[in-house]
Amino acid sequence: MAPSGETRKDRGAPSVKFWVRACCLGNESVMAPDTASRRLLLVHAHPDDETLETGATMARYAAQGVAVTLVTCTLGELGEIIPPGLRHLAAQAGGGLGGYRIGELDAACAALGVTDHRFLGGAGRWHDSGMMGTPGNDRPNSFWRADVAVAADQLLAVIRDVRPQVMVSYDARGFYGHPDHIQAHRVSWRAFHLAGGLVSKFYATALPRSVLRQAIDVDGSPFTTVASVDDLPFGVPDDQVTAGVDGDLRAKLAAMAQHATQITVAPPFYALSDGIGMRAMGTEYYTRLAPAPAASGWESDLFAGIG
Repeated sequence: MAPSGETRKDRGAPSVKFWVRACCLGNESVMAPDTASRRLLLVHAHPDDETLETGATMARYAAQGVAVTLVTCTLGELGEIIPPGLRHLAAQAGGGLGGYRIGELDAACAALGVTDHRFLGGAGRWHDSGMMGTPGNDRPNSFWRADVAVAADQLLAVIRDVRPQVMVSYDARGFYGHPDHIQAHRVSWRAFHLAGGLVSKFYATALPRSVLRQAIDVDGSPFTTVASVDDLPFGVPDDQVTAGVDGDLRAKLAAMAQHATQITVAPPFYALSDGIGMRAMGTEYYTRLAPAPAASGWESDLFAGIG
C-alpha cells in the first residue's frame, strides 16, 4: 500500500489514511498483467481462518483470474458455537460440527470466488486440536500430533499438482498461538522447502499493531470492546510486516456471514465467540518469509517480482 517510490522504512507504520481506504475498498478493480498464469496456494488450520485472515486477498485474486487454491488442515470440530440453535453440534453434545463446517466453508469459498478447495489428506484426516493445553491436543489424530513429515508430503502432493508461485500460511507462532496454526506453519514451511524451488515465495499472515489499534475501535457496534491491543494475543510490530494487499471487503464480509457457527457479522464489524468486536479489513497484511525481503521493501502484490 505504500505510494510509488516510497520505501517501507520511509513510510513507517500503516497510517489511518491507509486504514480508511482499506475499510472502504469493495469491488474496486485492481488488475495485474497476465493474471491467468498466476497460482496462489493458501494453507489454513480451520474453516473460517481463510476468510478472517486472507478472505479479501483471495477474493481479489480470484476476481482477477488468478488460480486460487485453499488447503484446510482440519474440520474445526472443536470450535465454540455461537448460535444457540446449533449448539447440539458441539463435541461435548455429540458432535457433528466438523461436517456442518464443511458446508459453511463451501459457502464462504463461493462468496470469495474460490473454486479449488481441499482438506489436507482428505476431509477429517486430521482432527481439530483445540486450544493449547486442552485435552484435544492429545487426541491421536489431532493435527497437533501429526507427523510433520507425513503431513508435509500430503501438502507437497498438492503443490506438485497446483504448481503455485506463491504460498501463504502462518508464522512460527501460528499468528496467535493455536497449536493447529503452529502446525500448519511447520507443515507448510517443510513442504515449501521439499518443493525444491517450485514455489517462488512464502508469506505468513500478519496484523501490524498500528492497524490493530484501529480495528479494535468498534464504537457503535453491538460488540464488546477492548481497551488495548495488549489485551489481544495477536498483532506484530509494524516493522515485521512486508506486504499489504488491497482486497475485496464486501466479498470478505459475505464470506464471514457464511461461517455463522463461528462469526457474528454486523458490517463493518464482527465478533467471534468471545464477543470482542473487530472492524473487518479490506487490506490484509503479510510478512514474506522466503525469500527474505530487502530491509526497506514493501509489496502491494504477493506476485511482485514474479515474471
